[in-house]
Order: sequence, then C-alpha cells, then structure tokens
Amino acid sequence: MIRSKRYRGLRENLDSHQVHGLEAAVGLVKARANARFDESVDIAVRLGIDPKKQDQMIRGTVSLPHGTGKQVSVLVFCKGEKEAEAKAAGADHVGFEDLAEKIQGGWFDFDVAVATPDTMSVVGRLGKLLAPKGKMPSPKTKTVTFDLEPTIKALKAGRINYRTDKTGNVHALVGKASFEPAQLVENIRAFVAELVRAKPAAAKGQYIRNVGLSSTMGPGVRVDLRDVVETGRKGA
Repeated sequence: MIRSKRYRGLRENLDSHQVHGLEAAVGLVKARANARFDESVDIAVRLGIDPKKQDQMIRGTVSLPHGTGKQVSVLVFCKGEKEAEAKAAGADHVGFEDLAEKIQGGWFDFDVAVATPDTMSVVGRLGKLLAPKGKMPSPKTKTVTFDLEPTIKALKAGRINYRTDKTGNVHALVGKASFEPAQLVENIRAFVAELVRAKPAAAKGQYIRNVGLSSTMGPGVRVDLRDVVETGRKGA
C-alpha cells in the first residue's frame, strides 16, 4: 500500500512494534491527529475467542463517560402514542411502514435504529439491509424496547454498540482527538471493562490478546497489554 507523505511523516519515530502505557498511547495518538478536521479516536481489540463458534461471539452496548463526540442520528420505528414520545426524546426520524419503505428503497441516512417490539413484524424484514451496516435493532443491543425516552437519550449521549467481527476483533469509536487525554483514557477504561465483563464462558486461555489505538488519519499505536487488562479489571 502506498502511503501519503503526510502519513509517512506521522510514522517517523514511531515503532509499530513498541507497546505503550495507556496514557502514553493516548498522547501519541492525539499528537498525530493533525488533519484539518476533528479526527475520531478508535480502539481495536483482538480477543482470544473462536469466531466460528456462536457461543463465543459477543455483542452489546456500553455508555462512554464522555460520549463519542459524534452527533448521533437516531431513527425510531414505532406507532401510536409512542411517536410523540420518540420525537420529544430527540429522535431524528420517527415512523413505521413509511420508514421501512424508504430503507427498502436504499435510504440509510441515520446512525442507529430503535424499534418498539410491536413493529418488529415489519422491521424484521429489513434485516438483510440493516444488519450488514450494523443498524438492525436488536434486544441484545437494547434497541428493541418500549422504553424509548431513556434509550434515545442514552444513544444521543454516547452509548455505543459493539460486536466481534468474523476474525474475533472488536472495533469501536472512543472519542475525538479534541478530547482531553483524561477523557479518552476514561472512555477507553469503560470500554475495556465492558469487554472483560462480557467474556464468554466458553472462551479459554488469554482473552484480550492485542489492543491498539488510532485516529482517523493517523497510524496505529499499540497499548501495553498488561496496562489494558489491569485497566479492565479495575473498571469491571
């Protein structure tokens, strides 16, 4: 892969094999996030699970203490009096069959979808369209619920969904480069603690294998595994 001059410059004096304590790693990522926009800070965690076994795949939600810094567009499938509740709670798109038709037509201009249980007979048919984009409402991510107000407000405040991919890795947004270092550290601690809590009973051996941080346009920085695991235990 051919890298830009800017990217090569960011890699100077950064050993890709060296591991860093969590706070030092956050500092390195922030120092290299010099694009003309507020870059996102992402975490990548390689887990010691067998991704071919369903009982070892994990997914869930976690509320980051300082949010993600991203404006989250929330779509809500609901009907009747729940429509007013969703709109009052700050949902960006509210409806039922009309929204289903728009999605079937190729519209996906939202970040997360929530559905009340009484709409799932229709919403369920959208699985092949929404699931690949990570936008399908699910009880496992607490996005199929009648409790719309607290759910919408939590999503707007920075509650994120996570799930392992086909290779056993988990990727998540943990903030913005403009965040204070302590805010990013606390968000990362909350995320790692959630992964530790969600460890599948069937997973054997070393659970957290590798952790890296990066900004949208910057190189990855490896985090000292001992520091991350200890962080997770403290926050669990």
